[in-house]
Amino acid sequence: MGKESIEALVEGGKATAAPPLGPALGPLGVNIGQVVAAINEKTTSFKGMQVPVKVIVDSDTKEFEISIGTPPASALIKKEAGVQKGAGNPLTDKVADILIEQVIKIAQMKEDALLGKDMKEKVKEICGTCQSMGILVEGKPAHDAIEEIKAGKFDEKIASGKTELSEEEKKKLEEEKKKLAAEMEERRHEYEAKAKEIIGQLKGKDNKFLTNKMKEAGIPDQIIKEQLPEEEEKKDDDKKEEAPAKK
Repeated sequence: MGKESIEALVEGGKATAAPPLGPALGPLGVNIGQVVAAINEKTTSFKGMQVPVKVIVDSDTKEFEISIGTPPASALIKKEAGVQKGAGNPLTDKVADILIEQVIKIAQMKEDALLGKDMKEKVKEICGTCQSMGILVEGKPAHDAIEEIKAGKFDEKIASGKTELSEEEKKKLEEEKKKLAAEMEERRHEYEAKAKEIIGQLKGKDNKFLTNKMKEAGIPDQIIKEQLPEEEEKKDDDKKEEAPAKK
């Protein structure tokens, strides 16, 4: 009869014979326990994340194949870094730091989806994503880590496939994340103060002019947007709408 397939979303390493898998697999005549065990083995590294799974069953032999989808690299990086989102301005803000072992782990998870011809190239790709998110690698900007990877600094770790961190390493990363958050908050206050200073000095200028001046000062777009004064024309329109109609 050929092959039949089912698709489901399961928690990494915690698939069970309960819905959605069990009822879908039952009519296909496969050993559900074996399928579930195989899925859990393949998804154990995605613990705590929802993973798309496809089970392909040969209708005649009852043999099965399992295809595991993976979350985007950015989602895996956020999980490893322990953050909810990347930096709004990754050029200046850094929200977390991860070690090369964690980068290797993500590269292994995304191996089939990455373009690099070998694991070293794939690790560099993941570092590139870290760069765009404001995530440090080994305590430095990701582009510097990429140069170190090119130079062979992490060849031994990449070849060994080491991905586990010690408790001490995890503790240091958590402390680094708190330090980065404090630095980012301090920098935000500095940007806000600078924006208010520019707006005060250029009082009466239109918002387009103010925006250009704040950009020249290196103030991030989000803070510019928050600090720009309400346009006078809009204020006048609002007053007209609020004014009571004359009798």
